[in-house]
Amino acid sequence: MDSNFFKNNNIHLDLAVEAREVVRGQTGQEIPGCIMEKETYDNATVTIVRIVEKYAEEIMGKPQGNYITIEAPGIRGNNKQTHQELVEILSKQLASLFNLPEHANALVVGLGNWNATPDALGPKVVGMTLVTRHMYNYAPEEIHGGMRSVSALSPGVLGLTGIETAEIIKGVVEHVKPELVIAVDALASRSVERIGTTIQLADTGIAPGSGVGNKRTGLNKETLGVPVIAIGVPTVVPAAIIAGETLDRLVAQVKDNPTLQGVYQSINSDTFQPIVNAILQPYTSGQLMVTPKEIDSLIENTAKIIAGGVSLALHPAINAEDYSQYIH
Repeated sequence: MDSNFFKNNNIHLDLAVEAREVVRGQTGQEIPGCIMEKETYDNATVTIVRIVEKYAEEIMGKPQGNYITIEAPGIRGNNKQTHQELVEILSKQLASLFNLPEHANALVVGLGNWNATPDALGPKVVGMTLVTRHMYNYAPEEIHGGMRSVSALSPGVLGLTGIETAEIIKGVVEHVKPELVIAVDALASRSVERIGTTIQLADTGIAPGSGVGNKRTGLNKETLGVPVIAIGVPTVVPAAIIAGETLDRLVAQVKDNPTLQGVYQSINSDTFQPIVNAILQPYTSGQLMVTPKEIDSLIENTAKIIAGGVSLALHPAINAEDYSQYIH
């Protein structure tokens, strides 16, 4: 699939690693101004994409900054040891994106609709995050060294509140005055394999709803006045992508069959584009999304891992072995 397929079907690539894959697939070359590093762990692969030049920003459609992707198929399982390792990896990578003093004030924001399971990741994480701001205010003697002032908010979505998410968060930020905002949201992916197995961290903020075609005010340092780190997990794949990949494989099989060379010469992605458009026409902007039937357990697993990683990163005094007792 080329970039025209994504444009024609109004598909936004939330994951930086996927944007890089698409561009490299077209050119066969590395992207100037884009640096990639990899780290390998027993149960995860960490890919760090750094967009350092304007050219790379424009060609990838991502703001300059750092994008860390943790790919771990073990998220789908129920192995506590694997999940604990992922919590520690996430905590380490998240901590590398900020530099806060010991008693800094941080705000965790859970974006999404708690009434729709594939979009409920953010609210789930907020419900499990260790918040301490109230203790700083009302029971300071209970606070131990190495625990920061952390508050959390799940603002809902425009359809539930009638208020732009960015407006709610900006109001809270102006009152609470955090030095850092961590925003958690569900993402869209171009790969079925990445649903519930991939976590992306970015120090560039986030545009809520962009993965499903909704245009909302971005949450970043420019709009909120404080650094914003985004954490996201793919929970859906656009149906157009599944259709496109299926047709690409069909074309590849026809190409490899000597008896069908005449057919191959007459078909390509442009041939199938009108068919995909016609099938998806009843859905707004072609944005029919697909999610697996086990999405409930995937959201639960990823929410626990993210809440644990955020809590460990923001509260260095918490022992990694015992973090689960803080996650309610």
